[in-house]
Amino acid sequence: MATFSIHINGSTKNIDVDPSTPMLWVLRDHFNLVGTKFGCGIAQCGACTVHLGENAVRSCQLPISAVGEQHITTIEGLSENGDHPVQQAWLEVDVYQCGYCQAGQIMTASALLKKNPNPTEEEIEGAMNGNICRCGTYTRIKKAVKKAAEINQNT
Repeated sequence: MATFSIHINGSTKNIDVDPSTPMLWVLRDHFNLVGTKFGCGIAQCGACTVHLGENAVRSCQLPISAVGEQHITTIEGLSENGDHPVQQAWLEVDVYQCGYCQAGQIMTASALLKKNPNPTEEEIEGAMNGNICRCGTYTRIKKAVKKAAEINQNT
């Protein structure tokens, strides 16, 4: 066991856990931030995606010991009111079906748009590749990322 001071969604939290504990379980089990989902446990599906700094990362394979001073943002911390441009676009395009993968999809899309505010279709496909949607809403996901880019440009 070790004590870690981590920055999550704008606040600093202290926790005593094994250094190899994946961030996913710290978020879900210790801080009740359950928007980040467990999907595969091997960083292949994207359901557990969070931001580490400005990068989208798979929290199921990110040990808490690797976080250091970097800030973590979960779906709960993306915006206070659910009004982030990507969240708005997801609703406008009606992306959701079962919704299980959507937090990871949104976190990946928002990281892409922060780095590249006007991505091409190929850049969207490349960034979103590996985020698995069991319902197959890929066409709507791509459309929503484009819509979010438009919303960003108009704000």
